Amino acid sequence: MFRSIVALFLLCAGVCHASTILVFGDSLSAGYGLRADEAWPSLLQKRLKAEGFPHVVVNASASGETTAGGKTRLPAALAQHKPSVVVLELGANDGLRGLPLNAMQENLTDMARMAKKAGAKLVLVGMRLPPNYGPAYTEKFQNSFPAVAKKEGAALVPFLFEGLALSPQMFQADGLHPTAAAQSRLLDNVWPALKTQLKR
Repeated sequence: MFRSIVALFLLCAGVCHASTILVFGDSLSAGYGLRADEAWPSLLQKRLKAEGFPHVVVNASASGETTAGGKTRLPAALAQHKPSVVVLELGANDGLRGLPLNAMQENLTDMARMAKKAGAKLVLVGMRLPPNYGPAYTEKFQNSFPAVAKKEGAALVPFLFEGLALSPQMFQADGLHPTAAAQSRLLDNVWPALKTQLKR
């Protein structure tokens, strides 16, 4: 019995890989306007190493992505990377384009179920819209994320831009994308929810 356990350990040491965290988002996670090593998913990899987590971060985010586009891409990403955790950061482009929120919520729900079916835990990243989109639309948009998280048992990041939204200097010239200096704060906002889903 002991020899079998040792053999299994040695086999795993040679072929087993660290668990993968799949960051699946839009330009806010792809690092629009930044070097790849400046974006918060790259900072996440460094934090994981510093805190003793063996996980590998794969950033499959795509600038301009909507929840509909993400829903189309996610199955292939899950099959390729086989993540233990998915950080789903999509919806901002749906809101900025004024797309139907019922469809956005359905897409987020479908992606949450895809991740769970693939055996991954889910962290859903919430977003808010500027008030000029009207109170009814902005409120429904904001409430979509906790509604999906609650329904699907996902960990929730309430607001990716918490502590940044009212600081114009933390955004690039377009007023939409955070600067390199803001990326550590984005990570700080994601980290508490993500850490609850990690196993050492």
